[in-house]
Order: sequence, then structure tokens, then C-alpha cells
Amino acid sequence: MMTGLFISELERTFKRKKTAAVLAVYAGMLAFIWFFFQRGGISFFDADHDVKIDSLNSAPLLLRDLSFAITFIVIPMFVADSFNGEYTSGALRMVLIRPHHRVKLFFVKWVVQCLLVFIILCVTWLVGTCLGRMVMPYVNETTFLGGHTLGALGALRYSLKFYGICFCIFIAVISIGSILSVLMPNSILSYVATIGALIGSVYVSDKLSFFFSVTDSVFHELSRPNSEFLVNLLFPILLISFIINLFVWKKKEWVG
Repeated sequence: MMTGLFISELERTFKRKKTAAVLAVYAGMLAFIWFFFQRGGISFFDADHDVKIDSLNSAPLLLRDLSFAITFIVIPMFVADSFNGEYTSGALRMVLIRPHHRVKLFFVKWVVQCLLVFIILCVTWLVGTCLGRMVMPYVNETTFLGGHTLGALGALRYSLKFYGICFCIFIAVISIGSILSVLMPNSILSYVATIGALIGSVYVSDKLSFFFSVTDSVFHELSRPNSEFLVNLLFPILLISFIINLFVWKKKEWVG
């Protein structure tokens, strides 16, 4: 049953014109940024720390230039279309008239959204890593924020950890967006509400600034020894938002 739901959700997701349009726009941005990326040769860990791009640090720095688009364009549009667009268009009613448990359907939709972002990150990492090795200045070691000088293997581990933490943050964005998409009356308002929540989080607490500046925050977290950012802050947010999602999803009158 779960496999059938998953395949059905994947098919509906990739048949949407918005999905194809957003992926095409992201691919164009990836190519555009990489073009200027290699020509400029300089990037930033944050607003105060610039760095020369080389063969070992290109993947994290490439994501830095694209993370804003993923956070504020790609994820909100995907989530609003999946969790709200299907409801307002009536497509979700056709799914729910079958004997599917609501929690299973929510979980499948949530997993598919996470999978989309995971694929986007994998493509970005591959482009940054492979083209970085082929095009950018070759080095035996590179230095990241905080003075961490790493060789090829260490830089690879850093890059994977960097992308992994960013992925966890993007999952939190998906979870927050799905809550708002269920509560809002249409997909446009759910998109706007998600953007507003991400921007507003900065004013709630400085500790939530990672929602607004994802990669800058991750660079800073990785520069600190024994950072407990994931355990103390991000994982609790993921857990709480997932529980709220389940509660709201079960209480929502989808077919009324």
C-alpha cells in the first residue's frame, strides 16, 4: 500500500507543470552561477569572510550561492503545490476517496518533498565537486572558516557534512511549509506565509537565523569545536514540526 502511494505521489509530482518549471529554473541558475563562479574565483563563507575558490572547497561554496533560491523559491513552491495546490484543485479528494490512511498519505507526501530536495542537493554537490576538480585551481589542501586546513579526504568529509546539515535544515523548512500549506486557503497564501515565517524567524530569535542564511550558519557551526547545533536546536524543531503536521493533517477536513 505504501509503495503504491509513494509511486502515485511521485507521478503526480513530476507531472505538475510547476515542478518542471521550478527544476528548469534551478538548473538555469546552477549553470549561470557556475559560469560566474569560475570566472570570478572568489566566494564567501559569510559577509565578513571571503575565500578563493579551489578544487577542494568549490562544492560547499557553490551551494552557498544557491541556498537562498532553494529556501525561498524551490521548497515553498514545491510544498505549497503538493500540500495545498492538490487540495484547492480537488485532486486530493480523488486520492482520499480510496481507503488510504491520512497519516500514511501525509508521510508519503513529506518523503517525496524531501526526496526532491535531496536530488537537487546531490546534483549541486556533484557539479560543485566534479567541475571543481576539473576547472578550479588544483590544491592539495584548503582552509575553511575557523582556520580548519584540510586535505583532499578531509575536505570531502567536510563537504558531505556541510551538505548533510543543510539538508536537515531544508527538511525543517519543508515541515514548516507543509503546516502552513495545510492551514492556508490557497497555494499563493501558503507560499507567502512560508516565506513570511522564514523571514520572521530571524526576529523571533537569533538562534533561528539559519532559516534565513542557511549556509552561512552551517559554515559557522562547522567552525566551532563540538557544536551541538543539530541535537540542541535543529532536531527538536524537526520533531515538533512533524508532530504538529500529523495533528493538523488528521484534523483537516479534506473532503468536506
